[in-house]
Amino acid sequence: MKSSHPSLRATLALAALVGAAAVLPVRGWANGSAGQGGPAAGVVWPDSSGYTRSERSYAIPDLLLTDSEGRRVRLRELLATDEPVMVNFIFTTCATLCPVMVKVFSEVPARLGADAARLRMVSISIDPEHDTPARLKAYAREYGQGARWTFLTGSVQDINAIQRAFASYRGDKMNHEPVTLLYGAPGRPWVRLDGFASASELAAEFRKVAFK
Repeated sequence: MKSSHPSLRATLALAALVGAAAVLPVRGWANGSAGQGGPAAGVVWPDSSGYTRSERSYAIPDLLLTDSEGRRVRLRELLATDEPVMVNFIFTTCATLCPVMVKVFSEVPARLGADAARLRMVSISIDPEHDTPARLKAYAREYGQGARWTFLTGSVQDINAIQRAFASYRGDKMNHEPVTLLYGAPGRPWVRLDGFASASELAAEFRKVAFK
């Protein structure tokens, strides 16, 4: 069944427009639709999905956020390092896009094998009024959070500023679109994936930026 989620339709429309601008199109996933429930519920991939790949330059805001352990984290220091990083935007009450993206993130290390030692993953909540550190901690535990996967929240103002900095702000969490951002090393552009990529595809994209 095709997903009728408005954000997914918007993403596919965006993919078509970006593809016309010479961004590399990548083949989509198998049929299915995202639904309510945690990882044990069996998340499957939306029909007619896939992703588009582009390279971008972003200025990372110098903001203090809070991780799922209640620790203060400076975003610029976390992201602008010489270690490769993979970033997405989620919120814990999302029942459509986010379970897919978080489930996929959880599977990437296994696809990387020994290369997972270089992977850092960051998931930033776009619903900070609801997603407290305690709630993020419980959510992260459901998806098997490892030591190199950080979940972040912060003030509404700061979270909105981060989304704008990464050209991902859509005005409301219900207009959220699936975006994954990858960064290899200082001096290199960010790789932006608009749409859905499987864990194997994310692992392949990570290797491209991490071992370039």
